Amino acid sequence: MEAEASLDWRSCLRPRPAPTSPAAPEGAPARRIGVVGAGQLARMMLGPAIELGLELEVLAIDSAESAAAVAAVMQFGRHDDETAVREFAGAVDALTFDHEHVPTAILEGIERDAIAAVRPGSAALAHAQDKLVMRERLTALGHPCPRWWRIGSAAALEHALSKSGGRIVVKTPRGGYDAHGVRLIEDAAQGEDWLEAHGELLAEELVPFTRELSAQVARRPGGEAIAYPVVQSVQKDGVCYEVVAPAPDLDAESQQRIQALALAIAEDLDVTGMLAVELFETADGQVLVNELAMRPHNTGHWSMDGAVTGQFEQHLRAVADLPLGATDPIAPAAVMVNLLGGIAEDLAPGAHAALAADPALKIHLYGKSVRPGRKIGHVTLVGDDPAALLERAHRAERLIIDGPPQPAPTTPGGHR
Repeated sequence: MEAEASLDWRSCLRPRPAPTSPAAPEGAPARRIGVVGAGQLARMMLGPAIELGLELEVLAIDSAESAAAVAAVMQFGRHDDETAVREFAGAVDALTFDHEHVPTAILEGIERDAIAAVRPGSAALAHAQDKLVMRERLTALGHPCPRWWRIGSAAALEHALSKSGGRIVVKTPRGGYDAHGVRLIEDAAQGEDWLEAHGELLAEELVPFTRELSAQVARRPGGEAIAYPVVQSVQKDGVCYEVVAPAPDLDAESQQRIQALALAIAEDLDVTGMLAVELFETADGQVLVNELAMRPHNTGHWSMDGAVTGQFEQHLRAVADLPLGATDPIAPAAVMVNLLGGIAEDLAPGAHAALAADPALKIHLYGKSVRPGRKIGHVTLVGDDPAALLERAHRAERLIIDGPPQPAPTTPGGHR
């Protein structure tokens, strides 16, 4: 008999082992953590979970996803399938996220029915899911933002363009990441297709920033919070490419001021877990909030090897309601460079060559197939000189994504 063309997700479940610990009692730290999504962020939570003695379960769509390939306990199901997410939540104490794309109504239902703790909660996560919600709330709270407009018509887009000097950034409110859902326009007609597809858009002034910064904080359910050093990030084709921690030439007063801003936003929005506040720094040293992420974030990968407590361990501590870890850097400087898919399909030879060339290098590969420009891993280094560290990190990057140099072919006579 011919196989069915499609399967119900329940038939794809990897059998759950019997729990090794009882469910956490009310008010106690969570012991079983469920991560919705099986990308590289979920993958990098697995090691810290083991070290903390937490049971981590992953909700995956496909067995080839980054975390699904290595997770000990996994359930198949879509993040937007209410039945799948509710069943997944029913097996854990606390639910957290690899991405922000779970529909708010599903999370509200889990909270209402007390199936599991949702961290961050649906009310907080809405500000990372919808850029219009985020802009409205941050503006109402008095936090610094670029000038922005809610766009519901071509006329509104024309108005925003006239107020911003004829060039404006438009963003889809939901679903955008890594430059997806972001467009620079000079004519309202350039945004009409998005307006028709999404109904509303966020329009923002084109900020003449001097560099991009990121401030990360972690916060527990009861309000205890801690900040990491503010870092500098550089984008490549809209994707985070390199990070330097702490941000070079950022004085102590500015560090503290920006950290205080991120801590205030975490408190105001009642965030649980990691919060990344991406910022534009202007020529006069002021900062404007660009975007928020309520999970571990690319700009925090440096902390895995450059801080006393890496962001993935810290996120799990916060979600499980365990005491937060120290955020102190272990060296004067740390750098992270993303590995974006290049020539090499097999990364092992280049990784071997990079490790041989620089024994201090740390490599984190995500187990993903290689496509040009796709995030497939990252490297980190710590030391004293950020410029020298970046040079070494980029040398390793080229080896890994392009492969080591091949020896020149020899002629039959033995001559090159």
